[in-house]
Amino acid sequence: MDALKTIAAGSVKETTPEFGIGDTVKVSVNIREGERERIQMFEGTVIAKRGSGVAETFTVRRVAYGVGVERVFPLHSPNVKDIKVVRYGKVRRSKLYYLRDRVGKAAKVKEQIRK
Repeated sequence: MDALKTIAAGSVKETTPEFGIGDTVKVSVNIREGERERIQMFEGTVIAKRGSGVAETFTVRRVAYGVGVERVFPLHSPNVKDIKVVRYGKVRRSKLYYLRDRVGKAAKVKEQIRK
């Protein structure tokens, strides 16, 4: 197990932004299309975080054209170039799966005022 942890420690990013559940984030993802590479932005609300170490992932949800879209991003993936926090959310749960059933303003998360 120690050998596995040593190998995994090389893949862990040193600096990861501080964000939590309910925060709205912009994730820059590297997309490969054949020979070309481009960076695509995915903005939405973080509804879940799970795992630890190299296997840590977070789920981002947004509504595009009336359809809910969720993507799971590995936190330490080389394809995840940047994560920027747009606004901080005020929540009391560690998983926000209940937002899937909400429509319109009910699906919004209140903003937390930080000084």
